[in-house]
Amino acid sequence: MCTGNFSFLKKQIPIFAVSIERMTQSKYAQRGVSAGKEDVHAAIKNLDKGLFPNAFCKILPDLAAGNPDFVNIMHADTAGTKTSLAYLYWKETGDVSVWEGIVQDSMVMNLDDMAAAGMTNNFILSSTIGRNKNLVDGSVVAALIGAQKKMADKMASFGVNLHLAGGETADVGDIVRTADVGFTAFGRFPKDEVIDINIQDDDVVIGLASYGKATYEDEYNSGIGSNGLTFARHETLIKAYADKYPETYDPSLNDEVVYSGKSFLTDTFEDAPLNVGKLLLSPTRTYVPVIKVLLEKLREHIHGIIHCTGGGLTKVLHFSEGMTIYKGNPLPIPYVFRMIQQQTNTPWKEMYQVFNMGQRLEIYLPKEFAQQVIDISKSFHIDAQLIGVCKKGKKQVVVASPYGEFVYS
Repeated sequence: MCTGNFSFLKKQIPIFAVSIERMTQSKYAQRGVSAGKEDVHAAIKNLDKGLFPNAFCKILPDLAAGNPDFVNIMHADTAGTKTSLAYLYWKETGDVSVWEGIVQDSMVMNLDDMAAAGMTNNFILSSTIGRNKNLVDGSVVAALIGAQKKMADKMASFGVNLHLAGGETADVGDIVRTADVGFTAFGRFPKDEVIDINIQDDDVVIGLASYGKATYEDEYNSGIGSNGLTFARHETLIKAYADKYPETYDPSLNDEVVYSGKSFLTDTFEDAPLNVGKLLLSPTRTYVPVIKVLLEKLREHIHGIIHCTGGGLTKVLHFSEGMTIYKGNPLPIPYVFRMIQQQTNTPWKEMYQVFNMGQRLEIYLPKEFAQQVIDISKSFHIDAQLIGVCKKGKKQVVVASPYGEFVYS
């Protein structure tokens, strides 16, 4: 029996409201990036949405074998500007191992999106690595390529098979300032296993922590993931890095938003188990081993899986037409996000839109199955709790944080 506290539903409707479309002057936007990817969504709004228009990934017919009972997914993503941070840390400390985390970042941004659509095994992945050879040497290339097999071996021990199909490594200094790491992933699985997101009235929301140390992780994970790193890097790190490593940022940016923080990479924050640089570089946690078990036990009851990447806790807005999602009991805010906010006094409403704030995966299902989700997550040493509930009404997300209540629509 689920024992979650629903008292937050009795609260008055939040008094702070922020429209994603109106947040054009945020610090995030000033750095040439978009938390909600409005331009991208506008560009693709009229494209074919596949067999299941509300699935987390585009679902295609079984073009590989022509079996009407199977579907295909192809997905591409990168580690984003986290590579600039890895470059900075490597240059400052000589620690080439941080590049291994970049490979995991890029892999997971594909794998976990696909898992949110229902696929949890037999992924085929191909890498695309672009580098400025004059700045990024062969030791980094070796680390990037070797890390792929390490990740595949680790996931195989949890019944998640990653098939590495090679890829392209190119010297493209004219267009890449340091390095860029991306993967394209392909999958084929039964059509009846697709999670076509269909959030229901009175469904609850279970949040899975992005921080801590999962059973398949080697050290503490800060929870930062691969989103908002342009913001995080510039907001926390000291201006000296701008002069020393101008290749790590866009030269067209206003100087006021370039490395405007207070910390060196090797500084500490409170009693966090990692230094500032490592807090920001924690590899993006994969939830595929957890999702695999959840779907084996609860697939027919799960109405939605949301991978809270770009858009943070507002990500579900793309999949929740006609629903108000009340998130009144969020997980604790981990070190890395407190550090970012404290250094700059960034408005909390912007923090919750840019970052996952400690919960990068959300499961939507009836209340009576909530405790099973929590127990499965905790069996992997990943904290989880009932964070909210869904109600028919205006399409919006309500976040009741310790620092105020915010409405996103």
